[in-house]
Amino acid sequence: MSDKVNKRKVGKEYEIAAADFLRDKGFVILEMNYQTRYAEIDIVCQDATSLVFVEVKYRKDDSYGNPLEAVNYKKQQRIRLASLFYMKSKGYNPEKTNIRYDAIGIMGDKITHIKNAF
Repeated sequence: MSDKVNKRKVGKEYEIAAADFLRDKGFVILEMNYQTRYAEIDIVCQDATSLVFVEVKYRKDDSYGNPLEAVNYKKQQRIRLASLFYMKSKGYNPEKTNIRYDAIGIMGDKITHIKNAF
């Protein structure tokens, strides 16, 4: 198995773990791996008040830094743009929809959820 395929498989497993974590917190998962030509949104979900776009990052340890550090400004901008495409394609009015951008970092077995991450 190539390294790229293996990384994608591992990433998918941790995105599923993040979705399960969010479900346990009362979120409703609307979509996973929503793709546009600009970016992929790992998880689109709904909580009691907001449509939430979630970026998930995994590291097995801290040798490459905290996984949340990988959600840099450029990545944030691409996710924001992709979220507009999502809302338009699903009939949401961005002016009237309460939206939020969260990040989930997974290091080893520890899950850190940052609401309003960007």
